[in-house]
Amino acid sequence: MTFLHTLSVEVPYIQFVDSNGQINPSCPPPLLQPERLQQIYQQLWLTRRFDQRAVSLQRTGQLGTYASGLGQEAVSTGIGLVMQETDLFAPYYRDHGTQLLRGVSMLEILQFWGGDEKGNDFAKARNDLPFCIPIATQISHAAGMAVALRLRHIAQAVVTTCGDGATSRGDFYEPLNLAGTWHLPLVVVINNNQWAISVPRSTQTAAATLAQKAVAAGIPGIQVDGNDVFAVMTVVNEALERARQGKGPSLIEAVTYRLCDHTTADDMRRYCTPERLEQARMEEPLLRLRILMDRFCAWNDSREAALEQQQKNEIEQTVEQYLRLPAPDPATMFDFLYAHLPEELKAQRQALLARGERRHE
Repeated sequence: MTFLHTLSVEVPYIQFVDSNGQINPSCPPPLLQPERLQQIYQQLWLTRRFDQRAVSLQRTGQLGTYASGLGQEAVSTGIGLVMQETDLFAPYYRDHGTQLLRGVSMLEILQFWGGDEKGNDFAKARNDLPFCIPIATQISHAAGMAVALRLRHIAQAVVTTCGDGATSRGDFYEPLNLAGTWHLPLVVVINNNQWAISVPRSTQTAAATLAQKAVAAGIPGIQVDGNDVFAVMTVVNEALERARQGKGPSLIEAVTYRLCDHTTADDMRRYCTPERLEQARMEEPLLRLRILMDRFCAWNDSREAALEQQQKNEIEQTVEQYLRLPAPDPATMFDFLYAHLPEELKAQRQALLARGERRHE
């Protein structure tokens, strides 16, 4: 018997705009229309500036542990720009760009990362799932949502996201297999930022690409330049159309690079060389988009400065609102965790309340 030592799978790789701002002729022209281009650019910057402000709040003790998306904005923003309002979203913890476009407010995001679960009670995106911190479990939740849509014959799609590290878990493979078997209207987007906390992509899996993990599930898999927002938008939009038309699920691997710590509890300097990080900074999404803004929108430093000031003012107004919010009652972590609180947790709840009373004596 002869065994194959390697499995070669052809996976399409889509890129429309490279890191030098060079445009592939296959790039859809509507994306380069000045009005559309400006909207995309502004949204990418809003996502980044909000992200940077959240990190600074954490560093000054005004926010809990926070997961930044620095350098990965084209993935989350690209997804949000093409989803329809009726689509459903099951996020992981680095999807602020998508959530902002889905109607989740900056205040709600800060409230959640500040330790108040009320931030997950979205005022507008009522049918989207809340932040998911456990790795890859949101994919199972998304598959369940897709089952409901299929059973009800509703022409909508479900989008879920995960990091590259999540693709090594059973919580990734099982719902993917289910989606292929049951032909679910599910789109799974992998944000391949090259690091599962401190574990590099090269030691997470022997697969040549993460997109080819779709093969075992019997569904289409495609790889896209995750720093090219136009490519992300196009590929995700096509997958959404397939799902809504009853043509089944898709797996998308968006290849990008994390320019920040995994979370504010991490120190990337311990495992990433300065040289590799500097190389990645030259390929990040906003640099190439600024080149296009200059070319198609007569953009200049004056307009750039005006946009920056406008967005910073908007963000600061939200921060002021956040800092005025009352601190959440710690007892709610017990009150809303179970329908009926287990006996062993009742004692913990009482101990917490007693501790609070002693502090106020």
